[in-house]
Amino acid sequence: MDQQEGSTTVDNIVTQFNTYEDFLDSQITTLDMYYLEDEGLARQLVELGYRGTGEVVKREDFEARKAAIEIARLAERTQKKTLTSAGKDLHDNFLKALAVREEDNRSGIVSLNQQEADAAHTLKKQLAESSARGKSVIFIRDRNSHGQEVSGYIDYAHRLKIEDFEVYFSGKKRLLPRPTDMSFYNWDSHVAVWNSTPNYQVIADNPEGLLFKYKRDRKILNVDPKAQPGDNSTRTPIQTKLYIQAVIFDHVSRRKT
Repeated sequence: MDQQEGSTTVDNIVTQFNTYEDFLDSQITTLDMYYLEDEGLARQLVELGYRGTGEVVKREDFEARKAAIEIARLAERTQKKTLTSAGKDLHDNFLKALAVREEDNRSGIVSLNQQEADAAHTLKKQLAESSARGKSVIFIRDRNSHGQEVSGYIDYAHRLKIEDFEVYFSGKKRLLPRPTDMSFYNWDSHVAVWNSTPNYQVIADNPEGLLFKYKRDRKILNVDPKAQPGDNSTRTPIQTKLYIQAVIFDHVSRRKT
């Protein structure tokens, strides 16, 4: 038997049996147990090649291949993890803008395939070197299901972690600000709420308007449309048919290299 055939045989055995002992037991016949009357001794004889009905496989070979196959299985499962926006036929500019920012806001937990990487290339050039991580804040103003006008700022990275965005990218639901987001305002009831998130600290008592401090680099994001957004930050109005108004702020935290 050549090396390739031997490797294939071991792989077949490893995938068929959970443990090496299970493999040994499969090689022991009723007649073996009748004469030997000892399961441990029967296993030893099979392992040494003196008993058995099939190929001789060493314990270290079995366990090494078992570990290698498990590593390959986990790697394949990890590779299959994909972005929620992947494969979606996105027509609206807002959803396209969220899609190209999804990976950076997931902090590299999942990877882009080549097609998705090409689509995100323009944004990544704006986000500069590979040591940078972009965190986006989404501003939305629109009417809720009750017809009330609401607006608010959403920590995109945080919402991605606590919510499945499949429903938004598939068009089943619209992303809207909630009272649990960074800020929320109901223009009809005049209810105003703000909350700090794992990424941003809300500064609500600023006389010139709402500010967000990115916790990683402590840089200030100014969302006032009449002011500059701040260091390492950009403000991008989105032309969209989904909302009355939508703006995305991108903040880039540069790590020291």
